[in-house]
Amino acid sequence: MTATAFVKPGPASRLVNGLLSIKPLANFARSRARKMMIERAESMGIPWRKTAAELQSRDWSAELAQVSNPNLTYPDYYLNPFHAYPEGNLGWEPASEVEVAAYSVHSTIFGEKTPEGDAKLRTAYHDVLKATVAIEPREIVDLGCSVGMSTFALQRIYPQAQLTGVDLSPNFLAVAAYNTHHSPMNPDRAQPRWVHAAAENTGLPAASYDLVSACLLYHELPQTAAIAILQEARRLLKPGGYLGIMDMNPKSQIYAQMPPYILTLLKSTEPFLDQYFALDLGKVIEQAGFELITIQSTTVRHRALVARAH
Repeated sequence: MTATAFVKPGPASRLVNGLLSIKPLANFARSRARKMMIERAESMGIPWRKTAAELQSRDWSAELAQVSNPNLTYPDYYLNPFHAYPEGNLGWEPASEVEVAAYSVHSTIFGEKTPEGDAKLRTAYHDVLKATVAIEPREIVDLGCSVGMSTFALQRIYPQAQLTGVDLSPNFLAVAAYNTHHSPMNPDRAQPRWVHAAAENTGLPAASYDLVSACLLYHELPQTAAIAILQEARRLLKPGGYLGIMDMNPKSQIYAQMPPYILTLLKSTEPFLDQYFALDLGKVIEQAGFELITIQSTTVRHRALVARAH
């Protein structure tokens, strides 16, 4: 299977790419993007710096031993800088800031700046799932689960299901394991299984799951990985099982009309954004052995796709 033809970025995006190829400018853009996120969070009363400092001061050895796969080989794309962190997702600074960053980044999606924007974003996705998935899932895989925000949110809407969260970052999974017992995101103290693996090669049993979900994962992937993950999702699902994806909407006018300065800040933190925007995700979902049921806008910037395995 091959990807659809890669669509070249437009003039504004090419200009931004040129600027970001200059390392000092790229570093400045990442630093500025990070500073803006922190300032926005703390202006809403989200204690970004305090939260991160407290998490970074912990001894994570027990959680790390619980979740880490020492034999895992990381795919090359995952070793890129992501989200203004030189170490990408493989470090304690990004792991300690995932949750507060989500509250900041998603705070203005629905208009008024509020920490509740993130929860509303996930609810909009789950509303599409509940309206489209015609079964009550009992076994669910959450690909790219990070520190567990998407996993715990899925658990709340499917309380009888067994959740399995998969992520490439042992740091993120260690925080997820901690959150299982200590976070208000998991008030019922559900016990997801955390798996340190690539989403395109999970090692989980074939034809064993009712729902595979990928929340805010696809915009962080090169096209080759995006397609491989669809193939892995199809392998994991029982016949008639469902795939749900929620992510940025490449057709949103927000991105089409984004000022070059803001686009530069965004792309400085998302190395594969051009590839994601150029991928016909609906088409490659069908090529991977799914019936595409729906593509719906869930916010002014996001969309949800739901498909059923043949």
